[in-house]
Amino acid sequence: MKEAKEKTRADRNRTLTVTDTERERLSQSLIRIDEVKQLKPDEIINKTILGDIFAALDKLPKGFADLIVIDPPYNLDRDFHGFKFKSSDNNSYLEYLRSWFPKVVSLLKDNGSLYLCGDWKCTSALQQVMDENMVVLNRITWQREKGRGALSNWKNGMEDIWFGVKNKNDYYFDVDSVKMKRKVIAPYKVDGKPKDWEETEDGNFRLTYPSNFWDDISIPYWSMPENTDHPTQKPEKLIAKLILASCPLDGIVFDPFLGSGTTSVVAKKLNRKYVGVEMNEEYCAWTEKRIENAEKDKSIQGYVDGVFWERNTLNIQQKTIKKKQSESTKAISNLFD
Repeated sequence: MKEAKEKTRADRNRTLTVTDTERERLSQSLIRIDEVKQLKPDEIINKTILGDIFAALDKLPKGFADLIVIDPPYNLDRDFHGFKFKSSDNNSYLEYLRSWFPKVVSLLKDNGSLYLCGDWKCTSALQQVMDENMVVLNRITWQREKGRGALSNWKNGMEDIWFGVKNKNDYYFDVDSVKMKRKVIAPYKVDGKPKDWEETEDGNFRLTYPSNFWDDISIPYWSMPENTDHPTQKPEKLIAKLILASCPLDGIVFDPFLGSGTTSVVAKKLNRKYVGVEMNEEYCAWTEKRIENAEKDKSIQGYVDGVFWERNTLNIQQKTIKKKQSESTKAISNLFD
């Protein structure tokens, strides 16, 4: 593994870092796939597995996961802190997916769900490999508000997530847990009262059912405590939607390309069990530290009071949190009056 380079950061930069002492301590909790023959379900729960996914898949127990979230290397030139991935033609990328995807599906329970992430360049290959192995129910497209512009093409501001299940007649989906709180642009009243919306001092809001287009996601950046130096880190809010919708409380979430650990961290925050595989030991250390931090702070940016808020409502979210804390303090005080 390459040594992590020290960076000079601004005082307000909250990007997660790991010291050499922390790295040594955190690495002790990892399962090293090269050192084990076969893993039982109770041996992998709430664990990070260090190793190549091709070595791990045959050692993991079949049918253990309620939900699998996959964010594989996209068909792009990328350097993941010393582990380089080269782009290829669509057929080659499809064969790469076929080399491991069926084995990942075998780790899913019969009533389980799977989400497969990608961008425009590889999304056709993702759909094909999903169709070959699962029942595809939908394609989610989410808006990335970051990214470089392009002089001779449209800026790439979207990514896809393919949603599939093993059995279309038997799978878990809790739509009420992923409702979104949006501002009401044209408030409609019946007999002078709000119709399906709430009037507050901060504006008018409506709880809406989620669609397959998500425009409320903020990419992690330097002032957010969830941020790491991973080049393609997924936002906690994004993963929280997948977990809440498709994994029951105390269920097991598996991520075979764990990266900096977002899937495991969010699963912990939402009271689910987790298992993740990652081949970069530095990323595993980041994961373990983030999981430790989640013991003390279970907050998820943009997810407040059991609902997902649209962008640019941070001040209102903070007011909501303070109001809830005040009500809780008052209720406790009344018990002793």
